[in-house]
Amino acid sequence: MKSITILGSKRESVGKKATKALRNAGLVPCVIYGGDEAIHFSAEEKAFKKLIYTPDAHTVVIDLGKDGQFNAIAQDMQWHPVKELLLHADFYQIFDDKAVTMEVPVVLEGSSRGVLNGGVLRRNNRKLKVKALPANLPDYITIDISPMKIGAKKYVRDLRVDEYEIMHQDSVVVCMIKTSRTAVADDDDEEDVPSTETSDEAAAKQD
Repeated sequence: MKSITILGSKRESVGKKATKALRNAGLVPCVIYGGDEAIHFSAEEKAFKKLIYTPDAHTVVIDLGKDGQFNAIAQDMQWHPVKELLLHADFYQIFDDKAVTMEVPVVLEGSSRGVLNGGVLRRNNRKLKVKALPANLPDYITIDISPMKIGAKKYVRDLRVDEYEIMHQDSVVVCMIKTSRTAVADDDDEEDVPSTETSDEAAAKQD
């Protein structure tokens, strides 16, 4: 999985007054959990743009200079109720030998046969929660919808692989092709109807 780097500075004062001073200076107070102890730091708000304004999933390298680097994933973001300002960010530290759980986007590829015939693509789940060692976390989960006809569905059970575990039940529908008023029958869906004519009737038609 791709990662981005956030440059920050470790902070010792964590009270309300210190937090307010950080925000007034254009800095975001943050915490890293998951290690031996919580690590409090701050970073410039612009450092989070690549993490926030993207549909992609990322791990994060938090670089605190002389206080070390920490691999993590974003856990929680708190926003101002009116202004588009990031007020606080929580991260969860990850380790190479410990599985971690996070949401990754679902990417659809191809042109569905059902959609070309007038069906409607419905995306039930745009993201899925997966669990894996950090090295096996996928950037996204890909579904080839090209062969999907009207009425076809893709379930979680169709997407399972050895590298990571999808944390949803097999029966969860990820996407489907619904019929519509403008839909036309797929040629391959038409079944041959067996003839009810007798051999004599068939011979009479030939005459």
